Amino acid sequence: MTDKVFLITGASSGIGAATARQASRRGFRVVLAARRKHKLDQLVEELGGPERALAVQCDVTEWGDQQEMIGHTLDSFGQIDVILANAGVFRSVGGFVEGNPDHWKEMILTNVYGAGLTLRAGLVALKRSKGHILLLGSAAGRRPIAGSMYGATKWAVTGMGHNLREELRGTGIRVTIVEPGVTQTELFSERRSNAMEVEDVAGAILFAVEQHPRVDMHEILMYPTPQQESES
Repeated sequence: MTDKVFLITGASSGIGAATARQASRRGFRVVLAARRKHKLDQLVEELGGPERALAVQCDVTEWGDQQEMIGHTLDSFGQIDVILANAGVFRSVGGFVEGNPDHWKEMILTNVYGAGLTLRAGLVALKRSKGHILLLGSAAGRRPIAGSMYGATKWAVTGMGHNLREELRGTGIRVTIVEPGVTQTELFSERRSNAMEVEDVAGAILFAVEQHPRVDMHEILMYPTPQQESES
């Protein structure tokens, strides 16, 4: 099999699952990594079964899990061409004055440390393929938001991406930071009227991936189009 291999963390739902579907339709074999294995197994069947998709249970905050994720991918598909470090959690209540330290720890470990472990585990394979690494940041990592530890973790992801690109300069590996604004995912219990859909963000990710190898999309910062208020 020579089809390129696209690995996605946080692939059980939301932007990760939407990206997997779009990548599969474009001919990629996909590796789906997340903690909820049963949801990954369902997605594998949807995407064509084990010859086209692979489910790997992975807690991105655990170094051993990340190493096993990469090893299992290489054993099954022989290569890795694209990695999307997408796994993340969102907690917003309380700010820095009254925020829950346990929530802070969860966000920092998943959104920052977990993304870093994905880079550490996957870059050796990407150097072989001269592949592409994408980090799922956020518009919250590009502007101040009062009391937001979540926003602070996404500032860290933005910095991680830029620093990684400098480290990899000359290797042929491309690095893209994707920074969506408000997007309708399972993180929000209520439907938001002015939000992008996960398919919109997945489309931007595939747009970056499908550029000619000489083109390195550094950042994609995207917001919902402002909606005109209805006239009464």
